[in-house]
Amino acid sequence: MMKRDTQADGLTPVVRTTLTADICRKMVSQLIRGTWAEGARIPAERELCQKLGVGRASLREALKALEIMGMIETRLGDGTYVCKRSDFFSRPLLWAIASSSEADARELIEARMLIEVELAGLAAEHATADQLVELAGLLDQMEKTKKNPEKFVQADVNFHLAIGRAASNSILMNALHLVRNLLQQWILGAAVVKGVPEKACAQHKRVLTAIKNQNAMAARKEMRKHLQDMAAFAPTLQKSADE
Repeated sequence: MMKRDTQADGLTPVVRTTLTADICRKMVSQLIRGTWAEGARIPAERELCQKLGVGRASLREALKALEIMGMIETRLGDGTYVCKRSDFFSRPLLWAIASSSEADARELIEARMLIEVELAGLAAEHATADQLVELAGLLDQMEKTKKNPEKFVQADVNFHLAIGRAASNSILMNALHLVRNLLQQWILGAAVVKGVPEKACAQHKRVLTAIKNQNAMAARKEMRKHLQDMAAFAPTLQKSADE
């Protein structure tokens, strides 16, 4: 048996016969432990091969599997980087939703409503002056990009995430990241419908006004109304998954 490497990064030679699977398990373990931070570049193939004691072909197969899982991404000519945890932790759930019913999509939206309504109320209680400025800037971006669905959706997502940060609750914030990632396609589907961007901007403005006024009850009420109206586009998620 090969002598185990005790290097600080925890990578040791693979000694079992199913090389690709073993490499995946070892790499997944390191990624979850945070050996390489989000957005960090992982070691080059040659270095990984040396540390793991495997050939380049087996390593590349494992890396491809990790990329499909959403844990890493390869940038041509630049290297391989660690994806955000919210991305790769949500990927298995996205696969499950892609093959499930419209009712399941609606259940996911109900979960989002529970999370975001409460976050809006907490943001009204905890938002700082700088966070209010950030929210106003994101609302302005939404107004300016109403005719560009992709940019509009990004501003919309960032607005909701900014509310989550302003709420000062890390657990709910992590839940928000998960739900928002799973609903990206649904949000984009709603944004291309005539009149929806304008309506969404008006509703976001009312949410922001309530947060500025430190009115938690009003913030929850306005966020609930916004999400209920947008829920009409929930079938878009299932339609996109089936195509």
